[in-house]
Amino acid sequence: MNKQALLDHCKQFLENREKTVHGQMEQLRESLTSETKSSAGDKHETGRAMVQLEMEKLSRQLLELEKARNMLRRVNIMQNTDAAHLGSLVQTDTAYYFLAISCDVFQEDGSKVFCVSTHAPIARALMGKKKGDSVLFNGITYTVLDIH
Repeated sequence: MNKQALLDHCKQFLENREKTVHGQMEQLRESLTSETKSSAGDKHETGRAMVQLEMEKLSRQLLELEKARNMLRRVNIMQNTDAAHLGSLVQTDTAYYFLAISCDVFQEDGSKVFCVSTHAPIARALMGKKKGDSVLFNGITYTVLDIH
């Protein structure tokens, strides 16, 4: 499994998500502008307030995306250690996990890799584990087969 492809997959996920959020913000700005030109009264104020709330929500999403981008910058896919860490591809007896950021499942050659944030419970359980170690997560025992 190619860790560079996994890293690129995560970067592309963030870029696509940012484009979507920016597009939604632009639509809201246009909505706000047309709302300002066309209405007055309580209904108008309620509409403006709803648009403002949605803009704030999207701004928070952009901040979270920036945090994820910063996390990806810290990923060193060339670092090889015996223990799972940020940037590790962990092979268990049931699945592969790329410890970086949470994003879509990566598929290659019939294999699935779950890209998970190091803050995710499964990632926290795997961090520091070595080949042959087992972890209990949600009542299921996972055995680490390899760390890439």
